[in-house]
Amino acid sequence: MAETPESFESRLEKTKTILEQLSNSDLPLDEGMKLYKAGMEELKIATEMLERAKLEFQTLENPDHEPSDT
Repeated sequence: MAETPESFESRLEKTKTILEQLSNSDLPLDEGMKLYKAGMEELKIATEMLERAKLEFQTLENPDHEPSDT
């Protein structure tokens, strides 16, 4: 059975939770590094999702033009 992709909001919520965990000064270094890497990955995926949505909106607003890089 195929997995349902996580939503943008879900990714941001995970990132927020990880950030809260990283704010705990009692965290061992190894665990902190794992959380940091996981948070960066979630943020990267959320950013990519946002960029795709931006391109979709640009296409919908102006279907006769190529999407811009910005």
